[in-house]
Amino acid sequence: MNTIIDTNFEFPKQKSVYKGKVREVYALENDVLVMVATDRLSAFDVVMPKGIPYKGQILNQIATKMMAATEDIVPNWLSATPDPNVAVGAACKPFMVEMVIRGYMSGHAAREYKAGKRMLCGVAMPDGMKENDKFPEPIITPATKAEQGDHDEDISKEDILKRGIVSEADYEVLEKYTQALFQRGSEIAASRGLILVDTKYEFGKTKDGKIVLIDEIHTPDSSRYFYADGYHERQEKGEAQKQLSKEFVRQWLISNNFQGLEGQTVPHMSDEYIDSVSERYIELYENITGETFVKADISNIQERIEANVLSYLMQQY
Repeated sequence: MNTIIDTNFEFPKQKSVYKGKVREVYALENDVLVMVATDRLSAFDVVMPKGIPYKGQILNQIATKMMAATEDIVPNWLSATPDPNVAVGAACKPFMVEMVIRGYMSGHAAREYKAGKRMLCGVAMPDGMKENDKFPEPIITPATKAEQGDHDEDISKEDILKRGIVSEADYEVLEKYTQALFQRGSEIAASRGLILVDTKYEFGKTKDGKIVLIDEIHTPDSSRYFYADGYHERQEKGEAQKQLSKEFVRQWLISNNFQGLEGQTVPHMSDEYIDSVSERYIELYENITGETFVKADISNIQERIEANVLSYLMQQY
């Protein structure tokens, strides 16, 4: 199936392009950013060789819907969505930390816990917990934002302040916004029969000094969800939780001896496996938004995106 893996657009008044693991950000004059969500799949900070059909559309549409659902509590960068894969908004200087918040002991936290660690990013994890147990209170476990090709690294609040990565005043705002977004995200998830297990938020500062939410929010790439129905029963029996997140990709990679470590090779992904990943992303979209996913025309994604963005820019600028 047709997917969008790489873009090379030349938009009017374009100044630069930044290519992240999944998104490509075009900076225009007048502090305007055009963010294109590609179909690239990243796991263990490694971009997989094949794209996932509709993944970019799914990520972009969940993120923009969630920004609209949280803009009353936290300001964000977004101003328009001229294409299913595109968001347009205000240019910001990003903070070089990801604000990871965990309500449950899962994923990376569980792997660290199993290894015997009881501190994560300077935050204590109680003894006697089982994988996927709920923390007494959500914990914030930040990570440094990696340059391209590098791994994100756990970091404590104390080290962030000591190294001057974020000022104390700004960090207090990031903490407050992170907690508010996670609370709202948890409420939205609960209304859909889901549990928001953990997630990450990224923030930036606008030209006039305002801190805003940027990038993605509550997507399967940035978040982990469990189905609420049967959660307690599965925990009591020591069974794996039924979940909607990218963790199923990570587990598949781990079972095929890949965790992004030096010397490891990405296992072959068959067309059937790629289609199954696409279907899981669609499932999450429909569960978290409560809406039927409408597939965009993918006969020529590049042309579609370019036409929609140019039409929007001509009307606006």
